[in-house]
Amino acid sequence: MKLETLLKSIKVLNIAGSTEHEITGVNIDSRKVENGHMFIAMRGTQVDGHAYIGKAIESGAKAVLCEEIPSDINDDITYIQVESCEDSVGKIASVFYGEPSRKLKLVGVTGTNGKTTIATLLYNMFRKLGYKCGLLSTVCNYIEDEPIAASHTTPDPIALNILLSKMVDAGCQFAFMECSSHAIAQKRIGGQVFAGGIFTNLTRDHMDYHKTMENYRDAKKAFFDNLPKNAFAITNADDKNGMVMTQNCKANVKTYSTRSMADFKAKVLESHFEGMYLEINGMEVGVQFIGKFNVSNLLAVYGAAIMLGEKPEDVLVAMSCLKSVSGRLEPIYSPDGVTAIVDYAHTPDALANVLTAIHEVLGGKGSVITVCGAGGNRDKGKRPLMAQEAVRQSDRVIITSDNPRFEEPQDIINDMLAGLDSQQQKKVISITDRKEAIRTACMMTQKGDVILVAGKGHEDYQEIKGVKYHFDDKEVINGIFNS
Repeated sequence: MKLETLLKSIKVLNIAGSTEHEITGVNIDSRKVENGHMFIAMRGTQVDGHAYIGKAIESGAKAVLCEEIPSDINDDITYIQVESCEDSVGKIASVFYGEPSRKLKLVGVTGTNGKTTIATLLYNMFRKLGYKCGLLSTVCNYIEDEPIAASHTTPDPIALNILLSKMVDAGCQFAFMECSSHAIAQKRIGGQVFAGGIFTNLTRDHMDYHKTMENYRDAKKAFFDNLPKNAFAITNADDKNGMVMTQNCKANVKTYSTRSMADFKAKVLESHFEGMYLEINGMEVGVQFIGKFNVSNLLAVYGAAIMLGEKPEDVLVAMSCLKSVSGRLEPIYSPDGVTAIVDYAHTPDALANVLTAIHEVLGGKGSVITVCGAGGNRDKGKRPLMAQEAVRQSDRVIITSDNPRFEEPQDIINDMLAGLDSQQQKKVISITDRKEAIRTACMMTQKGDVILVAGKGHEDYQEIKGVKYHFDDKEVINGIFNS
């Protein structure tokens, strides 16, 4: 593609060199640059891409997009100066890969909790309805049946456009995508054209990055501010930030709720560990999920399907066949009548929601033992809150290691314990070794009890001092139950 064609999508401040170069690739990583590529010198939180311009040119870059043109320039290279590489990279990547988001219907899901569940259920539902679909999620990316490992909730702009273009090539008509607050703030989804957006909820998370709840909220809100007029926006009317998200939104705004008047409304008729009977917009449906927060998730799925043109009856039939996403309120049953629940809950609100869902089904007829921890090198402020939520709705709590990363596991545990008074600490023990913590929880149970193992969900590793070791909560529980 001619360089001058790529540059039509962005605002250029200055150009040094010819725009006639044929560009054969675009990259933000100098190590991946090949002959004929454009190198985009991104300023990251750890590394400034401007320091790698020389390396990129040595590898064959013919054009460099940067915020400062180097003083020592190469006459064979074209340097393009822009105000912000972060603002430009998504637009450049989208044009280079043929603007794939315009060739399918792309739906973004943002919020603190529920993104993975909603995006994955939409992907599964629309495949059941007979469409070819793609998925971009925390757990795994999919192009139809083909799994592609996910390293981030939302890929970088280059990887994102490559995936979307592959979806288009595979004949996908829809793509469903988690949009993290980091990805929105860092413009990783820049240049994408969304057919619709969904807001789930907003609770404390990622304060290590955003610093304040206002910054975190505004990152989510920016997604809706940028939706086009012909898109839809579905927001959670039960969340206090639900209407804030869409107050400057040009798209067609719809609401969902389990408590008040809304475009898409539901109530629980019956609940068991195997699932629930719901009434959605006046029609009954049986689903294989538990918990009121999952009712909200299913409402968002239902609403998006309707806004994408599907018939209510067809949507409900497909919904009745859907199963829980891996590591999200996933039950494992012991031969002795004990239920273990594995869930990804790693925020105070998510943990509270999962425990509430368990109590809704138990109805006071069994004890709840919670095993949880908190991630290292992340928001420390939520650690005591996690412990408080666990104690508030559990009969016993075992605080253990999650992904300590580069922190000492005991330091993280101590931060959690600091949120508890002396009375609350009587319900708590701490065991640093996660496997031993799970084993101890299993030894505490009687028939009818429930163990919640929270924090890691679908993850099959523990990250310690920069190394990922194999560790799977489900594997550990099954091994203990069947030993």
